[in-house]
Amino acid sequence: MSNVVKEPRTVVRKFLARPQHEGVGATVRRSIGRFELKYFDPFLVLDEFSVSAPSGFPDHPHRGFETVTYMLQGALTHEDFEGHKGTIEAGDLQWMTAGRGIVHSEMPAAQGTQKGLQLWINLSSKYKMIEPRYQEVTSKDITEAAKDGIKVRIIAGEALGIKSPIYTRTPTMYLDFTLNPGAQIQQPIPVSWNAFVYILEGEGIFGNSRSLPITAHNLLLLGGSGDGLEAWNKSSKSLRFILVGGEPLGEPVVQFGPFVMNSQEEIDQTIEDYENCTNGFEKAMHWKSESTTDFGY
Repeated sequence: MSNVVKEPRTVVRKFLARPQHEGVGATVRRSIGRFELKYFDPFLVLDEFSVSAPSGFPDHPHRGFETVTYMLQGALTHEDFEGHKGTIEAGDLQWMTAGRGIVHSEMPAAQGTQKGLQLWINLSSKYKMIEPRYQEVTSKDITEAAKDGIKVRIIAGEALGIKSPIYTRTPTMYLDFTLNPGAQIQQPIPVSWNAFVYILEGEGIFGNSRSLPITAHNLLLLGGSGDGLEAWNKSSKSLRFILVGGEPLGEPVVQFGPFVMNSQEEIDQTIEDYENCTNGFEKAMHWKSESTTDFGY
């Protein structure tokens, strides 16, 4: 991928992600997956979450997509009905392919407030019923690059000539940028992909150097034409944001909570499978997570 951006994308829509309740006592700022932006192919949900014990996300199912959890502060313990269990801490990543079905919990594993991002990425119809799979990367193993006042953590895709080892079933880029005051970037994005920016800290200028600065907790949808992003930090404090892009699937989407399929018939079948503990949900019948039990759910 060339590092030269010839036609920068512009910001075509902007959303401020406001806090709302989710799970049991948790707070999320949802930017994708809310009523103004139900779906941004292939992205189903983007949440910036904040949770403190005993609140959390007790046992719940998924089918038909991937969840990407990126911790910003604290730690979460994940546990599923396949016997997989682990804790992700600040800077760590979990890329979970739910496929045909998973039931799991995500609960606080440290004192104080746990913060992070969770992105749901749709799977094409041919991959919706594959076996569940995990890719977990500790903070020290996430690829990083730095140049001219720019630091980037390359969660998926490529930046500054360096590629991430993460395999993405739906072709995806996920980059965590920090720009020092006065820094600017040009980051290529495949022309056919949808892409967005979510600002975590500070304020930045995106797409056009004459634009007004945009502050934290805003989601910026980038226009469909153009081969990359240009961004500037003209403030006196550091700017941190994620840039995420993905290849659109162009398929029908029917969603019922944590189930995402291509037709209502498939959703009806999924609900039946889950309720009857069949076709991928067999182990749900007698399973309850330790952390959910510990917190008294």
